[in-house]
Amino acid sequence: MRYISTRGGIQPIGFKDAVMMGLATDGGLLLPESYPQISRSQLDGWRSLSYAELSWQIISRFVDDIPGDVLKELIDRSYATFKHPEVTPVVRQDGVYILELFHGVTLAFKDVALQLLGNLFEHILAERGQHLNIVGATSGDTGSAAIHGVRGKKGITIFILHPHGKTSPVQALQMVTVTDANVHNIAIRGTFDDCQNMVKALFNDLEFKKKHSLGAVNSINWARVLAQVVYYFYAWLRVTDSGDQPVSFSVPTGNFGDIFAGYVAKRMGLPMGKLLLATNENNILTRFVNGGDYSLTDVVATVSPSMDIQLASNFERYLFHLYNQDPKRVQLAFAELKETGRIAFSAAEMEQVQTDFCSASVDQAATLETIGSFHKETGYLLDPHSAVGVRAALDLFSVDTARICLATAHPAKFGDAVEKAVGAPAPVPESIAALTGMETRCSVMDADLEQVRKFVVAHAA
Repeated sequence: MRYISTRGGIQPIGFKDAVMMGLATDGGLLLPESYPQISRSQLDGWRSLSYAELSWQIISRFVDDIPGDVLKELIDRSYATFKHPEVTPVVRQDGVYILELFHGVTLAFKDVALQLLGNLFEHILAERGQHLNIVGATSGDTGSAAIHGVRGKKGITIFILHPHGKTSPVQALQMVTVTDANVHNIAIRGTFDDCQNMVKALFNDLEFKKKHSLGAVNSINWARVLAQVVYYFYAWLRVTDSGDQPVSFSVPTGNFGDIFAGYVAKRMGLPMGKLLLATNENNILTRFVNGGDYSLTDVVATVSPSMDIQLASNFERYLFHLYNQDPKRVQLAFAELKETGRIAFSAAEMEQVQTDFCSASVDQAATLETIGSFHKETGYLLDPHSAVGVRAALDLFSVDTARICLATAHPAKFGDAVEKAVGAPAPVPESIAALTGMETRCSVMDADLEQVRKFVVAHAA
């Protein structure tokens, strides 16, 4: 299995090199040259597998430069950290299935990928005798999951940028209370897009990237997306039998990585209907799917802060496929975006988009109402991001479809929103309660690329 860039500027590389490269050296994102195909008989044969066993079956098809037994050990070790024996269990509530992705160490879906990515990094670095300086941006959950995935690991130093005061208090505490010597938190006076743009600028400075051995932990890293493909298969196997009931997924969407993983699963042959792309008021992707309007606007702060994003990094991976794997067309699209603040699409392209996706934007009032009504009817608490996906699924999917809604975070991570919606605080897990009063370490900076660059240089290994 070889990996190529959406911008077409690199020679194909192996999986380990793709993990270490993160963002392609030509500024594009890495993708496999082709997707392994899974038959219905193979799917049915996987029904009795554990989550880790299923992960090995899927991930190993994309990896040919790590011995199978070694890869299996890395996968097993990664998912042994989860508190639920199924890792990502599926529960049925009020006519929808909830795919619970919050049973990892930081209580968010990012743990599913980042526990594995941390172990992959450590393995590859030890094998090569190298050190890696990870630089990443987060709107909330990626940062804490990445930090907990690599804290204390040999050969790794991590720098995480987050928008100062624009994550939930729990999200912030899960990052800044990690004071291991190899962890550096940077709070930026600005938005997530400011953080992400500065990280991309550092990676696009190829001399700087090489000199300081930069690595990516955001979902620009292909291994992140690959790990998330697994739970689409896992959920499908849990809600289907030998019949042909239609299955559809609703995905609360910010940076397009989670829903792109679903798109990969579909390309591999997983039977599903349209992927439902659910957004909050930051709805550039909904405007794109429903009307072809991919134009940048200002970021709006909401009760679902991990989705408060305009420019979704992983959208480029989908564009590469939409443009029939034409890297020049991708380059032209992003040149157009830089010049005009928008990308235009043809009628034929939009027809394909609307074959792949449907979309809905759920505002804050509807989000809070959904948390409240869903809890009243079922006793089940949704976090605000998951509520966006549930509301969209109830509105757009028919009742004869197995509606699988991705629950991306534990409700206690967004306690203020939950309390506002139901009139009582969410039960707080011990791991969150223990954060109060802990020692913290964080550097607050303006959205100034040179200031961030100097900080990385000063603290990089």
